[in-house]
Order: sequence, then structure tokens, then C-alpha cells
Amino acid sequence: MSVKPEDIQAARQRIAGQVVRTPMLAAPRLSALTGAQVFVKYENLQVTNSFKDRGALVKLTSLSAEERGRGIVAMSAGNHAQAVAYHAARLKIPATIVMPVTTPFVKVAATRSHGAEVVLHGETVADAQEACERLQRERKLTLVHPYDDPHIIAGQGTIVFEMLEDEPDLDTLVIPIGGGGLIAGNAIAARSVKSNINIIGAEASLYPSMWNAVRGDKKPIGGATLAEGIAVKNVGALTLPIVREFVSDIVLVDESHLERAVNFYLTVQKTMAEGAGAAGLAAMLAQPERFKARKVGLILCGGNIDPRILASVMVRELERANQIVSFRLTIPDRPGVLGTIATRLGGLNANILEVAHKRLFLDVPAKGAKLDVTIETRDAAHAQDIIEALAADGYAPQRIEPATSLE
Repeated sequence: MSVKPEDIQAARQRIAGQVVRTPMLAAPRLSALTGAQVFVKYENLQVTNSFKDRGALVKLTSLSAEERGRGIVAMSAGNHAQAVAYHAARLKIPATIVMPVTTPFVKVAATRSHGAEVVLHGETVADAQEACERLQRERKLTLVHPYDDPHIIAGQGTIVFEMLEDEPDLDTLVIPIGGGGLIAGNAIAARSVKSNINIIGAEASLYPSMWNAVRGDKKPIGGATLAEGIAVKNVGALTLPIVREFVSDIVLVDESHLERAVNFYLTVQKTMAEGAGAAGLAAMLAQPERFKARKVGLILCGGNIDPRILASVMVRELERANQIVSFRLTIPDRPGVLGTIATRLGGLNANILEVAHKRLFLDVPAKGAKLDVTIETRDAAHAQDIIEALAADGYAPQRIEPATSLE
């Protein structure tokens, strides 16, 4: 293996006092949701709000004076970029960061705020890598790879040493997978402490790169995912053999489970998680039977999510829970009908959020209209009671179903 447990211990000494030793706390409400005993490691509390602070600092402090003087270059969809930019500024190392044009604005702005030169290129990290390698050659910069580097892997692996010190009885770890740096480093560390610990990877189903590499599969790769931080097309040459050796299995998580996990972290745990950061919890929600009655450690590895996307996720989850419901009514087009319906909904304890009055549908009589109404309800049973009441009133309500995947 390219990284040994003693390398991770040395990395731990190197970053001591310079990155946050984040808390790991029991999560009783997540335990109730999943049927497991869940503990969460809050890496979203690092200075740049992700675990990437660890590996970035280990790599940058390993550079020679000459390498520091020339500067460094990195490619990233956001968290690695911020961590490298932040620690490079602290160490007075010039930094150039190549980011996909699809990177959430909040991550681009945060990276620039640390003083790095940001170059936007391509749709994915793989596209950004091409520009990154070109700049590396042209400017003679040192590459700080987001995952396929022994120093990066060792730095990320320091997380599990802390987790097993805080909770030695953990029997399962669920760790997000992108290129593999996070899971590789922590798998090495975990196996060195507990040889029988169960290590499960959580990978976005739209980007099953590690799944394909480990299993020799050919699942399609690509698409718009909430977990852009782990949306990679190429896994690491260094990380792949480590994953093959130490990781028990990989769970592919779809967009709806990623959304649910982000929402649960915010509404249940009262903490911020981006899609990639919530992938471990998403895997537990997708396959609860796999984790039932186990003592599970989750790494909430990042909290840098675009506020607009987060707001969308929360509203969509309310729709899935039937706490926000939309329906279309067929009504007579005459004065007072809207007021009558509003009064009726108020009497049913529904809160009206939005109304759209449509007269030009051809399936409506000339003296009729369609009324699209969005309301807030207590739960699915309350929503059904309202629909039935409106049907009894003769308005022929038709549910307008929400979309089931992130757009």
C-alpha cells in the first residue's frame, strides 16, 4: 500500500493544533430513523467546512521551499479548492485552483475569498483536470491532487483515529466515495485499530466510478447530482487497491435519498450537510436492513451547499411528506368562487401558499375555469381529508404530483 498506518499517525502529528479536532456525537433521532445506533463525526465544522482541510495541510507542509516559491495548482469541485486556498494563504504559497463551471457559486466565492486564482473550466472535475495539468506544465507548478496523493490520503485518514478514540465500540463505518481519498485513508486507519470493522462506501448512483472499478462493471457515469463533491469519473490509481483491500462493500445512492439525507441533517440534527457530506446517511436510508442494530459511525464530510439548492431540497421534502400539496380544481367562473374556496380551505385548517387561476384550457367549459392551489397541511392524512372534502363540494380535485428527482 502507498500509505501505512504510521504515515497517518505522522500526519496526525503534523496537523495537530492547525485543524479542528471535530466532535463526534450520538444521533438518537437518526438512530430512530435508520434502526442503527448512529454517531456523527462533524467534519463540516472545519474552518473551510469540510474534511479537506486535513489532507491539504499535510500535502502543503510536505513541499520544499522551492516548490512553495513556484506555487501550487489544484482541481476541485469546491471543498478541496477551499482547503488548499485557505492553507496556501496561511503558508504564503501562491495557489491556482481550477474548478468546473458547474461548481456552486458559494464554493467558488469562498475559494476566491482565500486569495487563490480561480480558473473555471469544463463541466466536471475530469474536465477541470485537463486544464489543471496544462497549467501545471506551463507554469511549473506543483499539483495538489484532491485524492490520488499519499499525503492527501494520510491526512484524510486521521479522522477515523479520532472517531475510534471517542467511540471504540463502533462496528461499522459508512464513508462517502468520490475519487477515494477519504475512504482509503480512513480504511487503512480503521483496519489498523479494529481488523474486523465493517467499512461501507457510499457513492452517488450517477457516478459509480469506484463501483465500476472494483467490480469490473460498466454502469453509466454522468448527470446532474446533488453530490457534486463526489461526482468523479476517474478513481485514484493509489486509492483503488486500498478500497479493494479494505472496503467491505459499496452502496450506490440515488438523488432522492441524497436529498432526504441533506434534509434530515438540517431538520433533525440542526446542522448543514452538502450532498456529498450526507452520502453516508443516504446509504443508511436506502438500505436500512444492512445497518440494523449496528453501531455506525458517519463522517459528515462537508457542509458547503448552495443556499438556493438547500431551500429547494427542503421544499421538495415537504412535498414528499405531503406537508405541501398541490391540486387542480374545476370551478364555475363567477364572482365569489375564489373567496368560497379560500374560506373552505381555512375551515379545513389548510394554509394557502399559492393560487393560479386558468381560464383558457380547452377541456373546461366557456363558463368554467381551472384553479391550481398549493397548500400547507399537517401530514398525508390531513391532505387526503382536504382532497375528499373538495371532491364532495363538486370541484373534482386532481393532485399535481411533485417531481421525484433534483432538477
